Amino acid sequence: MALSGRLRSVLCARSAGAWSLGKLSTGLRTFAIQTQPTEAKVKVPLKLFGGSGNYATALFIASTKANALDKVEAEILDVVEASKRSPRFSKFIKDMSIPKKTRVKTVTEIFSEAGFSDITKNFLAVLAGNGRLAHIDRISKRFVELTMAQRGEVKVIVTTVIPLPAEEEKELKLTMQDILGHGKTAKLEQKIDPSILGGLVVEFGNKVFDMSIKTRAKQMEKLLREPINFDNL
Repeated sequence: MALSGRLRSVLCARSAGAWSLGKLSTGLRTFAIQTQPTEAKVKVPLKLFGGSGNYATALFIASTKANALDKVEAEILDVVEASKRSPRFSKFIKDMSIPKKTRVKTVTEIFSEAGFSDITKNFLAVLAGNGRLAHIDRISKRFVELTMAQRGEVKVIVTTVIPLPAEEEKELKLTMQDILGHGKTAKLEQKIDPSILGGLVVEFGNKVFDMSIKTRAKQMEKLLREPINFDNL
């Protein structure tokens, strides 16, 4: 059964009654132990700040130590996708009126049935217990920042009016690969924005190359509005 289907079936069956944490408490403690800074021997590729950054870093350390980084990343992204596709699950993770024990029990059951790894299940249980499940999208983005940095991948956001043809996308990727140099891999992400009128905008790291018609038109307009100094003619 697909994850969204499991979400519907489990959430429909749950009530807001009292639940016993039982083995779930052990899971929470296990995850906390795995992510203790004093025990962490993992080199984190980026220093993240804020609540979402702290959660993402803890998950990165735990999953790296368990040699399960790729699997955990895929599972976390599955959860984010499920939160977008399932209105019931989306409502559940945002509803802070649901008792803590209910949140933890439901989340653990859903993702146990989905066959998720212990690292991911324990992490989601921690988020549920701390009332942070509603922030899973933001946390996942910070986590992906870490996994990409670990693999030497650089996200390149390309904004155009229409999707780039396959050949142009391939050429742009090769160009970006040359710019980034050896040891880095360009990961293109296309965005569509009709307001730029044409051309393209390329963003990676803290750099922005704006080659859009909109920007060039503004630059031309500014140039035309500047007073002409006839003494220099």
